[in-house]
Order: sequence, then structure tokens, then C-alpha cells
Amino acid sequence: MTPEQYEELIIKVPDFPKPGVIFKDFSPLLKQKLPEVIEDMSKLIDWSKVDLVLGIESRGFILGSALALKNNKGFLPVRKKGKLPPPVISVNYDLEYGSDTLEMAVNDEKLNVVIVDDVIATGGTLRATLQLCKKNNFNVQAVSALINLKFLNDLHEGDTNIQSVLNYE
Repeated sequence: MTPEQYEELIIKVPDFPKPGVIFKDFSPLLKQKLPEVIEDMSKLIDWSKVDLVLGIESRGFILGSALALKNNKGFLPVRKKGKLPPPVISVNYDLEYGSDTLEMAVNDEKLNVVIVDDVIATGGTLRATLQLCKKNNFNVQAVSALINLKFLNDLHEGDTNIQSVLNYE
């Protein structure tokens, strides 16, 4: 799909979740074009170097599990605090609307992973997930996102191998 075709199916919701923010609701896109979205996201990753897909709560679960299934990989969720049974590792982080904690199941073996999220905004959640990976024997091969709001973050593709279908400068 072209960026214009994506844009036609993404609804911009002004002042949500707070004044001044324009929320990009891609639910209509997934409703109508999920196979195409997953295909486009999948093309950006070298899957021969990946053992496992990590999906960031919550819309990263949708995209991450679909990418894992399409590419015959396992899937592991990255969750908010208190949502996973022990043992877990955790990281506290700041995000655009406050602070939070992310957790993932403890991992004993070295694995190559792809981190999947829906939107990269300020990058706080992604940075926390990268910290979890470092603490948990995961070697991050790439980060895959549907949307990267580059004007809100200082993350660069070369630094963390960020692959996104839509980029907003």
C-alpha cells in the first residue's frame, strides 16, 4: 500500500487523550487492510536473524502476534506492571502523560528479537523495552512500528534499527 492509501484509513482525533494531541486511530486501517499492513511491516525486517517477536502493550500485541505468525516466530508480550505472573523483570519509565512500569517474563537464553509497537511517539516506552531486553538476554535486531512520529522523538533508525511503515517528520 502507498502512504496515501494508509492515510485515507487513519482517523485523526484532535485533543485526545489530552488537549493539543492529535491521536491517530488506525482501527479502520486494521479492519479493512490488516493482511496488507502485516505484509508491509514484514518486508522491512530480515526474519532470518530473528528468534522471537516482542509486542508492547497493547496494540503492539495485535501487530506483533500477526507478524510472529506470518514469519513462523514465537511471541512474547511486554506488559504493564501487575499483568504477568512471576517471575518477571521490570523497568520504570516516563511517557508523555506521566510515568509507568513495563514488565516481561524472565528469559534464560540468548535470543534475537524484534520489538513491535503500533506508534513510536516520544520513545519512552520503546526505551524501557530496550532496557528490559538488555536485562533479559535479548539481542534486539530491529524495532518495527506502524507509525513513527519522528518529530516527537530523538530515535534514529541507525541507532536502534527502527523500521516503520509511516514516518511523520
